[in-house]
Amino acid sequence: MTVTDHAISLDVSPSTGHIGAEISGVDLRGPLESAVVEEIRQALHTHKVIFFRDQQIGHAEQIAFTRLFGKVTPAHPHEENPPEGFPEILPIDNRRYETNLGRKRTSYDHSWHTDITALVNPPAASVLRAEILPPYGGDTAWTNLVAAYEGLPKELRDFVDTIDIKHQFAPRAVEGSQRARKVAEANLVTYHPAVRVHPVTGERALFVSPGFTRGPREIRGFSPDQSGKILELLWQEATRTEYTVRFRWAPGSVAFWDNRATAHLAIADAGHLGHDRVLYRTTVEGDVPKGVDGRESESISGQLFLGS
Repeated sequence: MTVTDHAISLDVSPSTGHIGAEISGVDLRGPLESAVVEEIRQALHTHKVIFFRDQQIGHAEQIAFTRLFGKVTPAHPHEENPPEGFPEILPIDNRRYETNLGRKRTSYDHSWHTDITALVNPPAASVLRAEILPPYGGDTAWTNLVAAYEGLPKELRDFVDTIDIKHQFAPRAVEGSQRARKVAEANLVTYHPAVRVHPVTGERALFVSPGFTRGPREIRGFSPDQSGKILELLWQEATRTEYTVRFRWAPGSVAFWDNRATAHLAIADAGHLGHDRVLYRTTVEGDVPKGVDGRESESISGQLFLGS
């Protein structure tokens, strides 16, 4: 599809049958016409994650672009060292992880996850910009959690509509490191409905995030053993290959995803290669998730994560 607004032509090319689209014909340095912003928003809701190539933007332009879609949050609840002057920017930088995690890796979390679901109001959307990349490897994959929910048998959908899952940070940082201290000081724990209703589209998404629900595994009203088996089933369904898209980064690539309808995975195939991988993330303030019966997520520890 193509939209024309004051000589700007926006082309949206779907990437797979269930998720993802590449958008061309737009310069994210802006300013962007309101009709173009709305077309990008619609593409995001339709395709769940959208990709832009060859964008010559820096921190300020990334923040300004993100702000077109809502309030921009601080970099992260546990982040203490964003780039100077840009508290909204989270560096995804392999050079930092060896200190904090004690091992070489190209991303902090190499498990499927939705961003910061330990919060009672996880970010609504995330924008990730690539700057330094290995010559190969280091791709990211996304999965469509709406399609995953719709693909469940009706009896299983009816069951997961009713359950609440505990999300929290699992300790992965080196003991005594800055990251470990920050997590301990600001432990975030929330019960979320296993199925959340998207506040814009009304779609139901299977709201499971292995990176934040892997331990201790807990579904309200079930034993740890029962919870673990149910979660394993739901994780398997949520990350079926047919619901996913894999994106190969290049300098200047930008990914923009709906955190309310997707999970993503930084593929762990480049940490041993010795190349640097540096990307920068911004996030849009999110709402408190609601289940199909209108019940809201319940915070056990932590506050709302607000932007400006």
